[in-house]
Amino acid sequence: MAGAGWRTFLAVGLVCGVGLLPWLTSTDPAYTVLKARSAEREPTPEVLADIRRQLGIDGGPLHVLTGWLGGLLRGDAGQSWISGSDVLPDVLRALGASLLLMAVALLVAVLTAGLICARTLRLGARRRLGGRRAVGSASAVLASLPEFLVASVLATVVGVQLGWLPALGWYGPQWTVLPALALGLPAGAVLGRLLDDLLPGAFGEPWALAAAARGLTGRSIARQALRRCVPALLPNLGLFVVGLTGGAVAVEQVFDIPGLGRTTLQAALAQDLPVLQAGTLALVLLAALATGATRLAARLLTGPALRDGALSSLHRPAPPAGGLLPLLYGLVLLAVVGLGLARDPLALDTGQRLRAPSLDHPFGTDALGRDLLARVGHGALDTLLLAAAISAAALLAGVLLGLVPRISAPLVDTVNAVPPVLVALLVTAVAGSGAATPALAVGAVAWAPLAAHTSSLLRQERATLHITATKGLGAGRVHLLRYELLPAVVPPVLRHALLRLPGVALALASLGFLGLGAQPPSPEWGLLLAENQPYAERAPWAVLAPAAVLALLGALAVSAAGGLRRRPAKTSPGTTEAAAGPERRSVAGAEQEPAGVH
Repeated sequence: MAGAGWRTFLAVGLVCGVGLLPWLTSTDPAYTVLKARSAEREPTPEVLADIRRQLGIDGGPLHVLTGWLGGLLRGDAGQSWISGSDVLPDVLRALGASLLLMAVALLVAVLTAGLICARTLRLGARRRLGGRRAVGSASAVLASLPEFLVASVLATVVGVQLGWLPALGWYGPQWTVLPALALGLPAGAVLGRLLDDLLPGAFGEPWALAAAARGLTGRSIARQALRRCVPALLPNLGLFVVGLTGGAVAVEQVFDIPGLGRTTLQAALAQDLPVLQAGTLALVLLAALATGATRLAARLLTGPALRDGALSSLHRPAPPAGGLLPLLYGLVLLAVVGLGLARDPLALDTGQRLRAPSLDHPFGTDALGRDLLARVGHGALDTLLLAAAISAAALLAGVLLGLVPRISAPLVDTVNAVPPVLVALLVTAVAGSGAATPALAVGAVAWAPLAAHTSSLLRQERATLHITATKGLGAGRVHLLRYELLPAVVPPVLRHALLRLPGVALALASLGFLGLGAQPPSPEWGLLLAENQPYAERAPWAVLAPAAVLALLGALAVSAAGGLRRRPAKTSPGTTEAAAGPERRSVAGAEQEPAGVH
């Protein structure tokens, strides 16, 4: 009951905060509504007073908020301040479009994750996994591609040039394919990497060795390994469900989809409070349903082992991956940034507009004749450093809050229900517009997936046999947390944070694409993509250059994450196997097989 009350309090606080948006920004909602209705009409005091009477806002924000909440209890979400139509049918229609798009995008994401994990599943089923690890470069590239860039390329190439699928509008199932691919491919790459990180530990558990000894087929063992690993990822899958519904604003803009994310953004920009509040409430309810469904599924998949403390740890010590690839990627990225810093990112030469890559301009030029290598290099200082700082803060907050799931779980659900674009508008309302606004907006939501991952791993790690044995030897909570739980949970969460580093850069880029981030003539990467996206067909290098550097950042993050693993502890010669405990014996037994731990 306490958790439900905390969730209700946060949801009501969020909806009420959204309802106060015009007054938080110190703007007159009547003036904003007038400009949205008719930009040419003169905002005279008489006209504004008449609009206030029509909207019923002359009584102040408290009167407006209580009136809307009272109507909501009767099933009436009010009328739109812009169109005058009933809000509830419009929001439900937008929610239906977003849910359909989310379902198809989630299918694409699951298939993508399966392809990324296929090699590990095949080798693990054949007991040939050993110490091999997938490089992950292809998945890193997929995870690093901006959704709006994928959407623009698919719409231009597949929809317009080839004519295979419709590129604009929302009139039937075939209109869902291209936007679902734009949303599902990056999300599936992240889920696939997280799952691929857990699978080798499942294949190395004693049950897998016993199943192979009994002659079970490799396909059956692979299915059980998936069942063993999926519960740890279900909280993040729930976050993806909500993110694909309300956070698909840029993709909905590109494909002209009347979804809930786009509807909420337009209502926020026009300060159409009834539509904005109803859309936010729908996202909060969807987040609650997704969280409940994923928790129920995790309990069903794990069974009584979670309750009885009979699990094995999926995060055993393992040799870290080699450091050659991250070093190579890092050197290439440093070379690009260093060469770009030596050039002027603001020098204009209209005679060199949209020039193809050459010796003088290795990345080509943009629509104003500016050198793209210079702009990419200088933009790295804004994008990379800011993304790294946000990721570090999100990691710290995510781990700390993940250790107290009773407090963080409702907060994660509420925060994840708000699209980053709406968060940016709320931050702008409270803190004002400026260079720090995108960072505050992205940082306000970036910790949520890491907190959910920490709580999920902590819940499963507490149910392992070696924790039960350590408790039986008299270990206290502080000892368990410091020497058992944190060493097992922090490394995979840290790898998760590194995997999301390009995603943080993409979130900043998305805000820039929607005009809520950096402003010209800043060379921030999101702004570069937004400025050059209209010329993608004529001068593809103008968008490929910043997109390629983002992909390089993703490859660097994924390959560096492979080196963040605990090394196996060295057992002293006098230590007996019995003293090592049941978990150590299971690890030793796993190492006797070719398909050892990850």
